[in-house]
Amino acid sequence: MKNSNSKIVKTRFAPSPTGFLHVGGLRTALFNYLFAKQNNGSFVLRIEDTDRERFVEGAESDIIKTLNQFGLKPDEGPSRQSEKLEIYKTFAQKLIDEGKAYEEKTEKGTAVRFKLSKSGFTEFTDMVYGGKQFKNELLKDPVILKSDGYPVYNFANVIDDHEASITHVIRGEEFISSTPIHIQIYQALGWETPEFAHVPLILDEQRKKLSKRTGDVAVNEYLKKGYIKEALLNFIALLGWNPKSTDEIFSLDELVRVFALEKINKSGAIFDVKKLDYVDREWRKKLKLEIVSDPLYNRTKKILKSSLSDHGEGWGEAGDKILSLIFPQILDRIQGPSNLEEILPEFHFYFKRPEYENKLLIWKTMAPDQIKQNLQMMKEFIQNLDENDFKKEILETKTKAFLASRGVPLGEALWPLRVAISGQKNSPGPFEIIEVFTMIDKKEIFERIDEAIGKIG
Repeated sequence: MKNSNSKIVKTRFAPSPTGFLHVGGLRTALFNYLFAKQNNGSFVLRIEDTDRERFVEGAESDIIKTLNQFGLKPDEGPSRQSEKLEIYKTFAQKLIDEGKAYEEKTEKGTAVRFKLSKSGFTEFTDMVYGGKQFKNELLKDPVILKSDGYPVYNFANVIDDHEASITHVIRGEEFISSTPIHIQIYQALGWETPEFAHVPLILDEQRKKLSKRTGDVAVNEYLKKGYIKEALLNFIALLGWNPKSTDEIFSLDELVRVFALEKINKSGAIFDVKKLDYVDREWRKKLKLEIVSDPLYNRTKKILKSSLSDHGEGWGEAGDKILSLIFPQILDRIQGPSNLEEILPEFHFYFKRPEYENKLLIWKTMAPDQIKQNLQMMKEFIQNLDENDFKKEILETKTKAFLASRGVPLGEALWPLRVAISGQKNSPGPFEIIEVFTMIDKKEIFERIDEAIGKIG
C-alpha cells in the first residue's frame, strides 16, 4: 500500500560502523529502500559513528560497498554524526536553557540528561505492531550528551532524522522501548514526529537470537560461500515479510512493486538455511549462469584444491577442465552452498585413483566370479562404442538395451561398474561419470575396471 501522506517520503538506514554489515542490517536497509522507492521517495544513508570505543576500521566502507553491491544505492549520504557534534551540543544547550535537560557530573566529566515527563503515557501507532503505550513514570531520564561531547543514539538520531526531513523510521523491534524517549525529545524541541515501523527480530531455527554460528555473520561471508547476491537479497526480504502469495522469487524491482509494511509479521523471523539454499537454487536456474561466473564455482575450486593438497595430490594441468565438466554434477548433489564442503569429497575420484575395499563392488548377494565377468563384459562393451555414443543420454539408452539383450539385471552390471570407476558408495551415476572421463582420459575408465577385477582376485 502506498503512503497516503502528501509529504515526500524519506527513509533512512543508519548503521553504526562497529562491524561489517550483517544480515539484520541489510534487511533494515532493504525495507527502508523498498518503502521509499515504491512511494517515489528518497532513501538516505547515515553513519552513526559516535560509539568511538567500538569503532571498526573499514566498517563504513564495507557498509557502503555492500549496499551498492546489492543495488541499494542511497539517494542521499552518507552523512556522519561525528561531523555534526556542534549541532548536537547546540540543541542540548537549548534544552538545558528551557529547563528540559540538565547537566550532571560523572567520573569522566559533565554529561547532559534529558528531563522526561513522568506523568501520563507516551503513545504512538506503530505501522507494524499497532498501538503502543508506555507509562512515563517508569522511564528513566536518559543521557543525551556524554562527557566527551559525543551524543548518544537516543538524542543524535532524533536530531539527524529531523534535519534530514525523515518521514518514516523503519528499524528493528529492539528499538520499540526507546521510541517513547525519542517522541518526548521531538515534542520538547517542537518538532513533528515521523511515522515508526518496527520489524521483528531474526531468530535461528530454535527461535533464539542469531549468533555467528547460526547466521549472524557479515553479508560478504555468504557471498564468499557462493550464494548469488540476488538470491541472498531475495531471501533476506522474506525474513519477516510475507508476500501473501505463492510467489517467493523476486528481483529487487519486483520487490519494490509488491512490498508492503502491513505484510510484515509481528513474530520473529526464522533464519532457515534450507530456505536460503532453495532460493539460491531457484535464482541459479533463473539466471542460467555460465559456470565460471557462478560464485559457487570459485569456492568449489578453492576447497577441492585444498583438500587434494592435504591428501598429497596436486591440482594438475587438468584440474580446471575436470571441475568445469563435473560442476553441474556437484550442483545436482548439493543442497546448496551450505553443505558444499560435506559433498565435495565424493568427487575426489575424478582427480585421483580411489581407494576402497573389494566388498563395496558386491551388488546384493552376487558371487565374486559373476562380478568379474560383468565388469569384463562392461569394459568390452564400452571399448566398442563409437565416439558419439558417450553422451550421457545415448550411453544410457545403449547400455540398457545391451544389458536387456544379455538378460543381465541393471544393478548387477551398473553397481560394480560405478564403484570400479568412482570407488564410492554414493556418487553420480555411471553414465555421467563415463561421459566426463571420456572427455578427460578414456583409458582411465578401463584401467580402473582392471584394478577392480584385480581386487576381486
